[in-house]
Amino acid sequence: MKTKQLILALALGLVSNLSVNASEIVAATLILEAGGEYATGSMEAVNEVIRNRAAKRKLTTKQVCLQRKQFSCWNSGRIDQLLAKAKRHPRFSEAMAIVKGSDTNYTGGADHYHADYCNPYWASSLKKTCIIGKHIFYK
Repeated sequence: MKTKQLILALALGLVSNLSVNASEIVAATLILEAGGEYATGSMEAVNEVIRNRAAKRKLTTKQVCLQRKQFSCWNSGRIDQLLAKAKRHPRFSEAMAIVKGSDTNYTGGADHYHADYCNPYWASSLKKTCIIGKHIFYK
């Protein structure tokens, strides 16, 4: 199965045996989206968005992370390469601890966010909940 097909199948819940577990995919998403930010709660906030979307959409956290065009870090579809890159990051163990830790609420229930240098079409239709580092959060 080609990578793009695998991502689509995973997002649709048709494939559940991707060789990495959900915690690694979520931790990699935290690293690739906010691992370079050191504002308090940066990676926790991305984790909150993932958990909130999973609950709202009735998907697993892994499915949420790998949904098409939801987290720009995965848009290339090169899961193995991106996961390996994230695992080499000096904060990967911190990201894993966040994923496996208790729920936080830095974002006030946000299920969307974007970087402060862009203005996505959907932002004006949602309620802004907070700004953490270089990300603006919404619900």
